[in-house]
Amino acid sequence: MISSTFFSLPLGLDIESVSLSEEQLVVSVIARCPSGRCPLCQQEAARVHSRYRRTVADLPSGGRRVVLSLLMRKFFCDTAQCPRRIFTERLPDFIHPWARITDRLCRSLEAIGFATSGEVGSRLAPHLGIVVPPTTLLRRVMAHPVPVPVKVSHLGIDDFAFRRGRKYGTLLVDLDSHRIVDLLPDRTTPSAAAWLAGHPEVEIISRDRGNDYAAAARQAAPQAIQVADRFHLVKNLAEAVELALARGWAEIRRGSQLADGQSTAPSSESVEEETEAAPPHEWRPPVPMHRQQLQVARQAERMKRYEQVISLRSLGLKPTAIARRLGKSERTVRRWLALGIPEGKRRRRKRSHFDAYAPYVLRRWREGCHNGLQLWREIQAQGYRHSARMVYQFLHTLRAGTIPILPLLPTEHQQSVSKTEAAASPPSPLETLSARQAVWLLVRESTALDQTEQETLALLRQSSPGVESLYQLVQDFVRMVRHRQGEKLDAWLNQAASSHLPDLRRFAVGIERDKAAVLAGLSYPYSNGVVEGHVNRLKLIKRLMYGRAGFPLLRQRVLRAA
Repeated sequence: MISSTFFSLPLGLDIESVSLSEEQLVVSVIARCPSGRCPLCQQEAARVHSRYRRTVADLPSGGRRVVLSLLMRKFFCDTAQCPRRIFTERLPDFIHPWARITDRLCRSLEAIGFATSGEVGSRLAPHLGIVVPPTTLLRRVMAHPVPVPVKVSHLGIDDFAFRRGRKYGTLLVDLDSHRIVDLLPDRTTPSAAAWLAGHPEVEIISRDRGNDYAAAARQAAPQAIQVADRFHLVKNLAEAVELALARGWAEIRRGSQLADGQSTAPSSESVEEETEAAPPHEWRPPVPMHRQQLQVARQAERMKRYEQVISLRSLGLKPTAIARRLGKSERTVRRWLALGIPEGKRRRRKRSHFDAYAPYVLRRWREGCHNGLQLWREIQAQGYRHSARMVYQFLHTLRAGTIPILPLLPTEHQQSVSKTEAAASPPSPLETLSARQAVWLLVRESTALDQTEQETLALLRQSSPGVESLYQLVQDFVRMVRHRQGEKLDAWLNQAASSHLPDLRRFAVGIERDKAAVLAGLSYPYSNGVVEGHVNRLKLIKRLMYGRAGFPLLRQRVLRAA
C-alpha cells in the first residue's frame, strides 16, 4: 500500500497504485473499513456481498487531472425490519452517492463559477488542471443553496438595469451590515410591496425620489420611516438649476460682457495694421476625402430607404407597418411621407476656443512670423489654454492659400480695426462656458473651487440679479444636505416659493410632495451610497455572464458574492 501526506484521503481508504501519464494521474484506491452502515436503518453490516470499481474525478495535482479508481464494496443488511437487503458502501463528506466527482472538487467548481462565470470559468479551469464545460459550472452554481433571508431593520432599496431603458430589477441592501439582502425581478410597486410585507421588522427605508418604492413602502411598511437619498436630492436640484441657467444663458452672457469693461471696450493702443478676421468655416481645414465619401454613401442609403418608403406606401401599407418592415421609427416614416425627399443636413460646426485668437495669428502671419510654436506661445500669454494643434491647422490653411490675405488697412479705417482688435482679445470665461458646466460652480462649495473657477463664479454672479438669488438658494439647500440641517427646510421652501425662478419653484413643489422623506433624509445619517456601490458591482457580475444573466442565475451569484 502507498500512503502520502501530500494526497489526503478519508480514513478507511488506502492508495493501491498510481498510474502517471502526461495529462492525467490515475490513483487506484481500495476501501479497508471492516464494515459499512446501511443508509436506511443506520445499522452496521460486515457481510460483503460483492465488489465493484467506481471512477470519480478529484482535485488536480501538479497541474494534472486526477482520477480516482475506487474499489468499493456492497454489503448485506442483516436487519430484519430494514426494507433494503443490499447496499453500497458510502463515503460521507468525500463522495456523494452516484456522483462522478469528489466533494472537494465540487466545492472548487462552485468557487470558480461564483468568482467568474460559465464561459470565463471554463477557460480558466484548464490552467488549474480541471476540464469542465460552462454548463457544468452554471449547474453547480445553481445547485448551491440560496442564503437564508435575514431580518433587516434598516433597508436600502434601488433599481438596476437588465437592459437600460427597457427592463429593470430591484436591489435590497441591509444598511447596517452593508450586505445584499435580496433581488427582485422588476421594480414595480406590487413586487416591492410583497417583499416588504414579509419583513415587518423594517424600520428605515432609504430610497431615491421615485414613486414606485415610495408607494410600496406606504402600502406594505407604514411603520417604516422613508428616507430620501441626499445624492438624488442634489441631483434633482442640479437639473433644476441647469434648466434655469439654460433659459437665460444668452442674457447672462450679455450681462457678463457689460460687467466686464475690458471685453466690450475696444483697445485704442493697438489699432495698427490689421486684417479682418476670416469666419471659422473659411480657415478650418477641409473635410477629409474619406469622410466626404462616407457622407455621400450615407445620403445614398437614406435616398434608397426613402424610395422604399414611397414604394410601400403606394402599395397601401400604413406608416406603422412600413416602419416595422424597414426597421425605422414610425415618426421618421411619417416625417418622410409629409416632407418629401429627405435632404442631408449639414452638421453645424462647433465653436472653437481658437476662434477668438485667429485674427491675431493672421495679423502676425502677415507680419512675417510663420513659426507655429512661437505664435502658440504668444496667444498663450493672452489667455489661450489649449494645445497648439489648432494653431498648426490654421497655419496649414494659410500656407495652402485657402484664406485670402487682405491688404493693410489705411489709418482712416482705425475704427473698424479697433473692432477686429477687440475680437482678438481673450474671450470672456462665460463665452466658453456652458450652462451644464456652470451648474457645478453654483452647487459646489466656494472653498472647493480653484482660483480660476472662483473668478468665473464671481463673473457669473455679477451678470444677473437672478443668478445671484439662484446661487444663494442653491448654496443654502446644499448646506442643509451636507450638514443634515432638516430644521431649515421649511424656511428654504418659503424662500424658493417666493422667488422669481420658475424651475426652482417646481423643484420646491416636488419637495413638498415628498416632504416627510426629504426631511428624514436631511436629518438621518442613512443614504443609498452603499446600495449604489452594490449596483456597480452587480453590473460587473452581470456583464461577466456572457448573456446568461437570467434572473435566477444572477440572483444566485449576487447573493452568494455578497
